[in-house]
Amino acid sequence: MTRPGVSAGDGTGSGTGADLWIRRFHPVADPAGRLVCFPHAGGSAPFFFPLSQELSAPAGPGRRGVDVLAVQYPGRQDRLGEPAVTSIAGLAEGIATALRPWAGEPLTFFGHSMGAVVAFEVALRLRARGQDGPVCLIASGRRAPSRYRQRQDVHRRDDAGIVAELRQLAGTDPRLLGDEEILRMILPAIRADYTAVETYRSQPGAVLPCPVTVFTGDADPQVTLDEAQAWREHTTAGFDLRVFPGGHFYLAEDPGPVIAAIRAELAARAPAVPASAVPGPAVPAPAVPEPPSQAASSRTSAR
Repeated sequence: MTRPGVSAGDGTGSGTGADLWIRRFHPVADPAGRLVCFPHAGGSAPFFFPLSQELSAPAGPGRRGVDVLAVQYPGRQDRLGEPAVTSIAGLAEGIATALRPWAGEPLTFFGHSMGAVVAFEVALRLRARGQDGPVCLIASGRRAPSRYRQRQDVHRRDDAGIVAELRQLAGTDPRLLGDEEILRMILPAIRADYTAVETYRSQPGAVLPCPVTVFTGDADPQVTLDEAQAWREHTTAGFDLRVFPGGHFYLAEDPGPVIAAIRAELAARAPAVPASAVPGPAVPAPAVPEPPSQAASSRTSAR
């Protein structure tokens, strides 16, 4: 397949190139499945670098690795020159278009925190366009789209107020929050992401025809079990809930059980399709992980 062209993003999700939106850190030519990963608010594609590294390796003799497609939102890292998108709909439109090269393949979506509702909206748009949506959605660390909380006002605070929120959530390296230069670089994207997720409202009755599996930490202050269970209302297929030890970033605290659970979902939901039959685009992958100064927003915020 011809590599899709790169187009500049305009802050509304209109950049269409797969190599603009998608990062493949460890491409797998003949994968056991493909997992599309959607970051949290303030996050970026390199947050999933460790997950990609683990899943791309075969789980055992005679088994194949997983091809991980990590989504990169505008306004950060190598997309720093683009305006960040301030709506979930804008992000979903751009990502749905960028996934066209994998149309017809059995993709599994994995979205963490804000990424869970982005993944949900991308899946809805793919179906509305007459394309196959994901064979499964794994919603991690996020309440159901139909569940809202009061005091969703972080995006309206000044810079100091946003930093205070990040310190309270303890999802960001304190050294980054004390570096004025890094803060100037990452705060616009963080504010845009908070704006997107805090103003998001799902369409009433929005459901997917694929199974939904919810992952959550047992000490996550952002998601109650009731809010996690409410994802059941957004699927006409199967539903499952997996509770892991840990807080909002449980998947970084102890990734082993999470990786095993993702492999099990892929094995159950997404049988392998030979890459030679439906090849993906040749999206370049970085040779080494981005240094902390460039990946400062990869684990920032917790929405």
